[in-house]
Amino acid sequence: MRGAPTILHLDMDAFYASVEQAAKPSLRGKPVVVGGVGPRGVVATASYEARVFGVHSAMATAQARRLCPNAAYLTPRFSLYQQISQVVMGLLGQLSPLVEPLSLDEAFVDLEAGGVEPSSAAVREVGERLRRDITAATGLTASVGLAGSKMLAKIASEGAKPDGLLLIEPGTELELLGPMSVRAIPGVGPATAETLRRAGIATVAETADAGEDELVRLLGRAHGAGLYALATGRDDRPVVAERDAKSVSVEDTFAEDLTDRTRVQLELARLADRCVQRLRGAGRSGRTVVIKVRRYDFSTLTRSETLRGPTDDPGVVREAAARLLDGVDTTAGVRLLGVGVSGLADYTQEDLFAQAAGEAAQGAGSEPQEAAEPQEAADAVEQPRRWLPGADVQHTEYGAGWVQGSGVGRVTVRFEQPWSAPGRVRTFGVDDPDLTPGEPLPLVRDEAAQPPALPVPSGGVGVPGGEPVASGAGRASP
Repeated sequence: MRGAPTILHLDMDAFYASVEQAAKPSLRGKPVVVGGVGPRGVVATASYEARVFGVHSAMATAQARRLCPNAAYLTPRFSLYQQISQVVMGLLGQLSPLVEPLSLDEAFVDLEAGGVEPSSAAVREVGERLRRDITAATGLTASVGLAGSKMLAKIASEGAKPDGLLLIEPGTELELLGPMSVRAIPGVGPATAETLRRAGIATVAETADAGEDELVRLLGRAHGAGLYALATGRDDRPVVAERDAKSVSVEDTFAEDLTDRTRVQLELARLADRCVQRLRGAGRSGRTVVIKVRRYDFSTLTRSETLRGPTDDPGVVREAAARLLDGVDTTAGVRLLGVGVSGLADYTQEDLFAQAAGEAAQGAGSEPQEAAEPQEAADAVEQPRRWLPGADVQHTEYGAGWVQGSGVGRVTVRFEQPWSAPGRVRTFGVDDPDLTPGEPLPLVRDEAAQPPALPVPSGGVGVPGGEPVASGAGRASP
């Protein structure tokens, strides 16, 4: 525990939902839910307006729709979220060389390492300036916690939400922690909390009063001792600038169970390719391939295979995933598939067997041939365009907009920009050649680089701001 509140914890407010509200003027001040919009979707983030109705992250989207049917239900736009995250992390990097990202919208910063004076007044001024800079650069709000330890800084940022700053003065830590639920302590999940509850321990103060020996008896040596230290305010964990990823993985949940074996194999190959794209994007390779199969009854199987050396070859990963799938029975139906690579390294070991085979074939006078991509077979039949709610689109006449909803051969688009007034809506056929997928627009307009905003076209199917917004396929919500 430091004697000055020089550890900063930043948490963007309802990040995904706030990005969507900033990008879509017609959604500002209204409930917005970002996540899977299908019958098996899960909420990633809910705006504060939606949280009033009880909607929260990790909730099934179907349940969220029952609680808040009038919200806008949108699919995530991760490329935009990543762009904004890079801007925010860049601002944090200007404060200190020690920045520990926890996710796209959350990070610890060691202000002492950045040369900030170790006084409450100095760190508070830095925190307030950071919040102003983030809003100026992204148009979004953030909450900041300042304290002498990582645990307390995170607790402080949670208490500052939304759009606030909370500084925990040295010497007041135990007074603040005491009445809090034990769940406020990092690492205490539902199972640990239930074990403590059965022992009559519900608050942080009661956890500290129980003593280390009792906590060790209840939870084991490592967990019990660590929990006692945190409950008594002792947290010496440093801010670590480099958080090395242990694995890279992707997964998809399907709207309907997959029972066709060929379809399962094609989907697994597609996921393997996506996983390798992420692997290469991170500049890494890996030697252990893992598949995840969740069946119709929610039973989940994982299978893994360790290769001879690290690889980032999509063919090698696809083949390993296919071999692992051979041992899994999928006839009853598959609701989720995943592919991951672990045992990460910064180099690759070429597939010597494949290389030798290729050289032998060329030596025999044959031309080297590229392996056929499994996805090519799936793409050979033209698929109808899917217009997911919230996705960016571009129209040759009306410009940039976003999908409100689609169904029965129609797609409804609202044409507006982050810096415009709430726009009007128009409806098109799903195969209208003038309507194409678009790219996300920046949330904050560079006035020096951008021409004046075009007026919103008049007419259309909808009415200006304040009108219903779409919540999914082909229907609007008030």
